[in-house]
Amino acid sequence: MGHQSAPGTEAREERFDELDRATAGLQPPFAVVDLGAFDTNAAILRRNAIGKPVRLASKSLRCRALMRRALAQPGFSGVLAYTLPEALWLAEEFDDVLVAYPTADADALRRLAGDDALAARVTIMVDSVEHLDFIARQAAPSRSRPLRLCLEVDMSLELLGGRVHIGAHRSPVRTPDQAVEMAHRIEQRPGLALVGLMGYEAQIAGVQDAFRANGLAYPLVRLVQRLSGSELAGRRAETVAAVRETADLEFVNGGGTGSVASTATDPSVTEIAAGSGLYAPGLFDGYRSIRPLPAAFFALPVVRRPRGGMVTALGGGWIASGAPGRDRLPRIAFPRGLSYIGTEGAGEVQTPLRGKAADGLGLGSRVWMRHAKAGELCERVNTLHLVSAGQRVEEVPTYRGDGFAFA
Repeated sequence: MGHQSAPGTEAREERFDELDRATAGLQPPFAVVDLGAFDTNAAILRRNAIGKPVRLASKSLRCRALMRRALAQPGFSGVLAYTLPEALWLAEEFDDVLVAYPTADADALRRLAGDDALAARVTIMVDSVEHLDFIARQAAPSRSRPLRLCLEVDMSLELLGGRVHIGAHRSPVRTPDQAVEMAHRIEQRPGLALVGLMGYEAQIAGVQDAFRANGLAYPLVRLVQRLSGSELAGRRAETVAAVRETADLEFVNGGGTGSVASTATDPSVTEIAAGSGLYAPGLFDGYRSIRPLPAAFFALPVVRRPRGGMVTALGGGWIASGAPGRDRLPRIAFPRGLSYIGTEGAGEVQTPLRGKAADGLGLGSRVWMRHAKAGELCERVNTLHLVSAGQRVEEVPTYRGDGFAFA
């Protein structure tokens, strides 16, 4: 009996052969985005949002050309930025930019307060009276040019009277009463207007929920997510209703790529935040709630062969943020059958790889990788090469290529 390929192997080989042909004239390292997969992922997000608009998370793309492409598709509206300086830059082009995190950038606040057009396009995040005091002290907002504010409400799960915290450590505002108190405080400040609420359920949207990612912990992960989903739906609805008694809210933002489907069913949420699913980085292999197509890759060249069954690629230590662990390493996408060396991993200037596939690679051969997270890939390259239907169609700058490193 002849050799039979594992299911999906031929399709995988064909895909990377196609990427190799499309980028044959490029010298690695470089990064590519498959536009067919990107557009498919946009359709998946749109379908999961069940009619609610998807606000595009800029940190997950960090490339204005691809942000334009996503926002031109049905179902996408507005940008969720991660720093105020970034938001001011993006607002030169996009007319609805919400900053997902509070700012302490006094220069950026003064620029925002002094520009009518920017003040109308950018909404900044607050979660404490201290933030209000800082804004008043640094920017001196005026009644004629009010700054648009969004109040973040903590969506983490707390058990045992708060002794157990499950989720991201974000806003100190957690209860409906606390949110209403903040709304009243904002109302009392001249030059400030509360226009939105945000609540990010990191313990659902940002946690791998597939069995292969969690192993024996899988039942516990699913239990916690069900408990959290039930608890936050009631608390968020109560909070939104209470704040609407004080403020004329334009939007209530929630979710992330990993929770689009579940967050969209919450009647109190008017829009969903998402972005990572468009690139589908390595961490998304561990999600069961959404299975986007890998769209973003980077290629490394083989530069030495230390011994049989081993090759060394140039660089490769493009490690993702978060708690240190093997899941923060880039995923080796192609060829199959390669793995990291336990003592070196993905290195700053070289990455040894071993496995059966190594003996088939020579100097200059490419190893295709996927970053563990989405937009962080763009902090490593100046441009992305866009591939469509087997052809390289465009080279576009990343934030880094545009000369910016916002965080």
